[in-house]
Amino acid sequence: MMLSQEQIKKLESSPVTEAIRMVTDWFPNEVVFSSSLGQEDQVLTDIIFRNDLPVKIFTIDTGRLFNETYELLDRTIARYEKPVHVYFPEAADVEKFVTDKGINSFYESVENRKECCHIRKVKPLNRALKGAKVWITGLRSEQSGNRQKMPMIEWLEDKQLYKFNPLINWNYDQMMSHISKNNVPYNFLHDKGYISIGCAPCTRAIEPGEDARAGRWWWETSQKECGLHTTIVKQG
Repeated sequence: MMLSQEQIKKLESSPVTEAIRMVTDWFPNEVVFSSSLGQEDQVLTDIIFRNDLPVKIFTIDTGRLFNETYELLDRTIARYEKPVHVYFPEAADVEKFVTDKGINSFYESVENRKECCHIRKVKPLNRALKGAKVWITGLRSEQSGNRQKMPMIEWLEDKQLYKFNPLINWNYDQMMSHISKNNVPYNFLHDKGYISIGCAPCTRAIEPGEDARAGRWWWETSQKECGLHTTIVKQG
């Protein structure tokens, strides 16, 4: 099923809860949400779980996350008493990469870093998306220049599904207001200047005035993306 322009406009003009409910009505049992356990993703997890929306929530354990991230996953499951499915990279892929290039070889070149991200994040994501028709993300346009151009919903030709970004137009204050009002569990590293949190070796706290993504892959000057959200897309 391809969405009409009328349906897309309806999604874009609806509150987040209603918009997610609409896509689950249009694509029953085919809607998934990928959570990196960041603040935006915790907002969506709260909305989905509190409203009993039929969306499968999953996260990717790269094997190199902060302990605070694992603790947040535990607290989230305990709070809502609902499952968050965890996907891991293929052991053989990680073993070969580490054996051939070294445990911290991602510091040596952008190519190595992107290969590490592909093994630990992109490939598990592709497995998690199998059978889905709608992939919900917590992307916000404020997060980076690359994300400012992303629409709320877009057709991914390579994956043959819709990518739905219901918080794309939310600002930071809206996000934090929802977290505070609803007592949403979040990663305590956010209180220490870690705005965007990924793998432990690849994330640092940012300084006042720095871009929100400056703490990711802090040793390089790239687009600050891991490959999950850089696919060339076209409207459905």
